[in-house]
Amino acid sequence: MSIIDVVRFGGLKSRDWLVYKYPSEELVFGTQLIVQEGQVAIFVKGGQVADIFYPGTYTLITDNLPILKSIVNIPFGGKTPFSAEIYFLNTTIRMDINWGTTDPIPLIDPKYYVKLRVRAFGQMGIRVLDVTALFKELIGGMQKSDIVKYDKIKEYYRGILVIKVKSVIADAIITNKISALEISAKIESLSNSVKEQITPEFEKYGFAVVNFFIQSINFPDEDFEKINKILEDKAAFELMGDRQYSTKRSFDVYEGAATNQNGVAGTFAAGGVGLGVAMGMGNAMGQTIGNTIHRADTKECVSCKAQIPAGSRFCPECGFNNSEIRCECGNKLMPGVKFCPECGKRVQG
Repeated sequence: MSIIDVVRFGGLKSRDWLVYKYPSEELVFGTQLIVQEGQVAIFVKGGQVADIFYPGTYTLITDNLPILKSIVNIPFGGKTPFSAEIYFLNTTIRMDINWGTTDPIPLIDPKYYVKLRVRAFGQMGIRVLDVTALFKELIGGMQKSDIVKYDKIKEYYRGILVIKVKSVIADAIITNKISALEISAKIESLSNSVKEQITPEFEKYGFAVVNFFIQSINFPDEDFEKINKILEDKAAFELMGDRQYSTKRSFDVYEGAATNQNGVAGTFAAGGVGLGVAMGMGNAMGQTIGNTIHRADTKECVSCKAQIPAGSRFCPECGFNNSEIRCECGNKLMPGVKFCPECGKRVQG
């Protein structure tokens, strides 16, 4: 058996490694162990963590391998051979771990009552906190490969991470009644909430969550169009008023029916409405629009309440004067009054 003089791991060009298993298990006392900054070396025997070495240079002797010595009953002195697995762990902070919800979160927006498919994306940073816990809970099942990368860890945590993110976002929208259009203003507090919930889960496996960020919460453009239509209608309603907006909507519906090749009945039949009902609705719509137009061209006689042409001074039914009258003081008078309520002068008939 060849004697290994130096045990070290120079690292990879990429920082995307978490665990490196040294290829040889046959060692001797007197071998030099070099652990670089950002690394920890652990000696494992029979699946049990024996000794841990932090950054520095060590000569392997029985004095600095007390646990391993007790396990294998190694004698003192000389270049005595022994066997042990050596793992190097990356203890540097990994800040660029990206995450995202692969499946959308179906939610009803509390402000616009529209069903949305919400997705979230972000980034997090973690580092090794407890090497013993990490080995016992995670590395023990990863010994088939000499190098374990952070991508493998992301696979382990994707499930619990996505569950926590979905829960926090759903709670904000449903319980706290925050619209999906306004939730971007809450991203910082939501990020902190998710971090608080996932930290205990990561610590179970020997990791510390350094930071956690939700970078965006969004939904498809076609879902946004539903809200956009509501906003447009709301703006039109506020500008035009209730009555004018209702009249406009009636014209819009009637215009849509008129442009259909099958007419009013065809428009409603395409939507599953019976012919008789559709024609009845069409007639009622026409009557409503006709009445609206009629009312716009007439006015009501002050005396007999009959509908008379809007420009008429005298009622053709009762002959009452419906023209605008002003007193000498300039006050506008209602038709039919005999005295001015402002100055008390008699109104000339």
